[in-house]
Amino acid sequence: MNNRLKFTILIGAFVFVSLQYSSHAKLFISNISTSVIKLYLASVNWVDEKIEEHFSQVETIRNLREQNREIEEAALLSIAFAAKLNGLLEAQGKSQYDPKLALVQALSYANLGNHYRVWLDFDDFNASQIYGLVYQGFTAGIAVSEHGKPLGLLQGDPKSIFSVSVGENRMPGVAMGNGENILVKFIPQWTEPKVGDEVTTSGMDRIFFAGIPVGVVTEIIQEESYQSAIVKPYVSAYAPLYMYAIK
Repeated sequence: MNNRLKFTILIGAFVFVSLQYSSHAKLFISNISTSVIKLYLASVNWVDEKIEEHFSQVETIRNLREQNREIEEAALLSIAFAAKLNGLLEAQGKSQYDPKLALVQALSYANLGNHYRVWLDFDDFNASQIYGLVYQGFTAGIAVSEHGKPLGLLQGDPKSIFSVSVGENRMPGVAMGNGENILVKFIPQWTEPKVGDEVTTSGMDRIFFAGIPVGVVTEIIQEESYQSAIVKPYVSAYAPLYMYAIK
């Protein structure tokens, strides 16, 4: 006999007794039956929640395993590519290409009214260097020295300036903050940038290495001697808690 059938028989017995005996007995039995029903329903809900929580955890674990597999594959391919590249550089008598990353933390806004400037917790910070900031594989801004302290200029800030390439033809330009968006200036007049072009770092400024995604062109502006583009960045202009600095 399963639990649900036993419960049904028990409730039926309560109902039968309540119909056969006095009002006090009926009230007593009714209170007991109500308490039992509430307890049963609470137990069923608790079991359902635990089952749902279990399957949710199973799905999360499955997704994390899949992501880990993809990351591991990307890491192996990167190692293979780096080995190939450094072999070519060595054959040409050049130094190895070995970019390094440092995890940095946003501590606080430098000015309460400006959400694009944040003080950073940055170990081994070199005040004479400009660092590119990366978040989730996309550009997030640059880090500079302000009174000898590391200051993050997020890419909404007008002084967050770095070199970029526009579109598949890698048209050169200079990106700078423009509030919520990015303004790419000094695109040569003889080139043909268009809405939908992806913008990536060029690596020509030694702030970022080449190929880091920046955003997508949403508007082209014709200037007197060059073209400009409004770019919607992949990363919000507001400060992530943790970022990577390219050393």
